[in-house]
Amino acid sequence: MLGLPAHVSACLFDLDGVLTQTARVHNAAWKQTFDEFLQQRATLSGEPFQPFDPGPDYNRYVDGRPRADGVRAFLASRGIVLPEGSPDDPPDADTVNGVGNRKNVLLLDQLRTSGVEVYPGSVRYLEAARAAGLRRAVVTASANGREVIAAAGFEPLLEARVDGLVTRAQGLRGKPHPDTFLAGARLLGVDPTRAAVFEDALSGVAAGRAGGFGYVVGVDRVGQADELRAHGADIVVTDLADLLDVADPPAPTRTTAALPTGERGSA
Repeated sequence: MLGLPAHVSACLFDLDGVLTQTARVHNAAWKQTFDEFLQQRATLSGEPFQPFDPGPDYNRYVDGRPRADGVRAFLASRGIVLPEGSPDDPPDADTVNGVGNRKNVLLLDQLRTSGVEVYPGSVRYLEAARAAGLRRAVVTASANGREVIAAAGFEPLLEARVDGLVTRAQGLRGKPHPDTFLAGARLLGVDPTRAAVFEDALSGVAAGRAGGFGYVVGVDRVGQADELRAHGADIVVTDLADLLDVADPPAPTRTTAALPTGERGSA
């Protein structure tokens, strides 16, 4: 059914990069934030400025992770450790939370300016999943999940949402840990073995595999199909609409992928 094994009765969708085209907006906001931070440090220290790479750096360290986790992981890759601060830190604070909040200010400005674009194939798939009676939820690291879903216009196609605000309120660990996807399955009242995870981030695919979910769909928007498979995807597609043409999906992989560390792999 819809390119999924017969035992699957629920779908857990990541938001940015799977349903909406906001992943590139996140990437641009992260690059501006980190480049300004790194440039300032280079100027003060006299060391060469090495900019944030929107390819490998984004995919390895921040994509799909809660905001503070992304800041911490990327800066650790450069040998930088900042005080944690608190979630209410101002955007100009040189703390993990301050840098993350700086990124969020830029993101919201870009979303207000550019709006939210959706993937037409993803909307088609959501509509087909609803028509087929499959349960549907969004699981995203973004603290702006409610606003993005409303702006995208597909809120009626979803039944539940686990976002960055829910993650913080419930003390859930972010991707690559499976906590948020497990919370989404609980909201839908389904066992993880009967739910499919749809993810474009390496950390998200690893979370789906670590949680023992019945099927993990990797969505390759940036040419990382091999990496998605290595992190635990059962199948990799370039668009969710591709699944509508899959008559005989490959059997799910039952081994559990190791969780990526901060050195290997947005909110």
